[in-house]
Amino acid sequence: MKEQLSLEKTRNIGLAAHIDAGKTTTTERILFYSGKIHRMGEVDDGAATMDWMIQEKERGITITSAVTACYWKGFSINIIDTPGHVDFTVEVERSMRVLDGLVVIFCAVGCVQPQSETVWRQAERYKVPRMAFVNKMDRVGADFYRVIDRMKTVLEANPVPIQIPVGEEAGFRGMIDLVKMKAYIYTEELGKVYDETDIPADLKEKAEKYRKKMIESLAEIDDAILEKYVAGREPDIKEINDVLHKGTISCKIVPVLCGSALKNKGVQPLLDAVLEYLPSPLETPPVTGEDLKGNNVTRTADPEGPFTALVFKVMSDPFVERLSYIRVYSGSVKVGKTVYNVRQKKRERIGRILRMHADHRQEIEHIQAGDLGAVVGLRSAVTGDTLTDEAHQILLEPISFPEPVISVAVEAKTRADQDKLNQAILRIADEDPSFHSRVDEETGQILISGMGELHLEIIVDRLQREFGVHANVGKPMVAYKESIKEPVVSEAKFDRQAEGRGQFGHVKVNLLPLPDGQPNSFKIAADENAIPKIFHQAVLEGMREALDAGALAGYPVIGVEAAAIGGSFHEVDSTELSFRIASSMAVTEALRNAENILKEPVMDVEVVIPEYNMGEVIGDINARRGKIEKMEPGVGGTGVISANVPLSEMFGYSTDLRSLTQGRGTYTMEFSRYEEIPKNIGKNILNRVTGRTY
Repeated sequence: MKEQLSLEKTRNIGLAAHIDAGKTTTTERILFYSGKIHRMGEVDDGAATMDWMIQEKERGITITSAVTACYWKGFSINIIDTPGHVDFTVEVERSMRVLDGLVVIFCAVGCVQPQSETVWRQAERYKVPRMAFVNKMDRVGADFYRVIDRMKTVLEANPVPIQIPVGEEAGFRGMIDLVKMKAYIYTEELGKVYDETDIPADLKEKAEKYRKKMIESLAEIDDAILEKYVAGREPDIKEINDVLHKGTISCKIVPVLCGSALKNKGVQPLLDAVLEYLPSPLETPPVTGEDLKGNNVTRTADPEGPFTALVFKVMSDPFVERLSYIRVYSGSVKVGKTVYNVRQKKRERIGRILRMHADHRQEIEHIQAGDLGAVVGLRSAVTGDTLTDEAHQILLEPISFPEPVISVAVEAKTRADQDKLNQAILRIADEDPSFHSRVDEETGQILISGMGELHLEIIVDRLQREFGVHANVGKPMVAYKESIKEPVVSEAKFDRQAEGRGQFGHVKVNLLPLPDGQPNSFKIAADENAIPKIFHQAVLEGMREALDAGALAGYPVIGVEAAAIGGSFHEVDSTELSFRIASSMAVTEALRNAENILKEPVMDVEVVIPEYNMGEVIGDINARRGKIEKMEPGVGGTGVISANVPLSEMFGYSTDLRSLTQGRGTYTMEFSRYEEIPKNIGKNILNRVTGRTY
């Protein structure tokens, strides 16, 4: 094993994009050229190193984010290959939280696709510095410059091409480096060797034009470059690279490169650019959290500092039971040491530390600030937990995850299968925060919920293959939610007297509807004379539990602020349990008295079809209660329709779209928001679900 390199020579990067843009293929080439693997596997053959799950190999898609590490020109690069399908966006979300830099891959034909927008927004939220790699330059219809334009208009980004392609479509053979003003021409099939030559005469003018644009972009963010530009003097290569680096890590610019990963072109210059422009752990802002008193504190990437790490992924592993993936922000930890889980207030011992390569593992003795790895021995840690020294506790902000939008009923075939099913659901929920389950009180069936039909299909497949569960699976159902339209106040007392000490809790709550899209919030607005601080956490837990089931049909309640505004306590009989029950009762009573509404998930849908089918497809979307957002021309006589459509109307859409377009139409969709259901449709749903007449 190579020694752990200095932080200056470490890069933690992710690859993210829309499905089928070439993330895993690019990662495969990176591992090959860096010497990590000695044979390139192809996604379509089910042989890609990073797609190790059987479901990934069969479907040719990435389902779970895979972590690996490689070495390039004396640098250590930790890489997370993320899924591109919207159903697995949770994997992208937790990866973004721990990355220092991101390579966003765009298809040269498809340009900026829906999931490209999603990952871009996620990177914006976490302020992750980005580079762009325009892949598939060898494909028919590839257009590098169109991708640049779409990045500006759709993503509102500031792309700065530092390469332009040499040739296009089948004639693509390399790229021009606008920093060095040299051409890289690939001459052999494996792409290991490429010639650095003068720029071809027919591209000299275009190269000078785009180099000038690059310098102009850099002059906007750096005074020294601006002075030289105004004076008509050329900056040298080091100056350009320094400003590109500074602009990238400040998220002011996005360097853009091009290539064809499948045809082994452009990957080595991409790796060079990762080292040159993306930040080391030392160049990222200090991580911020709260100490035991609620004060904001920071941790810098110092291997000698107090140990601080975030658990960003948990996996069940057949060989080592439970793997917890961590990003270390400060300090270091060795095998056998005890760490403290701040959220759960538990001590846990590090049994083993592993450097991961997809599903392969290599044991190491310690892990330090700025590094990613996996540890064995954490029995209770879950995604988003903070690990620290017990003497230097800090609670980092947890990772937020989207709510599931679709459910299916699962019923074990035998009593033995029921036990297996329960255990399997617990293990999958441990791994996947976007997977939920509950028991339907009416039918006794287990309802499992996820982010889409494919997500649930993969989970059901895992239940059968991985856990050996034989079960009947129902049809997909929409995960409806409930909310309220007007503020409502209610109170409840929990007063139980028995022999010895009794139980007393009294809480008054105020429920307020929040603007669409805001998550539930909980707060204590009562005086300490009404609810002592020692019971605050119990009150918050009780309010949170009560919102798990609404008053209409038992669906979870969203978009609500629950505030404890009053109450009373007994010096002897009040306990945390009594206050938790009282606050739950008060919220439940408030929901019964409120004007409740039913909400449904609405999806952002993008449909790509032949232009002559636009009329029929638009009519079909309107019939599904959809709202057309925009229509624009696509590539090669196609049209692109963007719309918002309720999820309940999208079941079976792929079959209908094929029928309308003679098999030529394709679509993608992702969750957008929850919206109130029209009253007549909502009544029908409630009648069906509850068996009552509304």
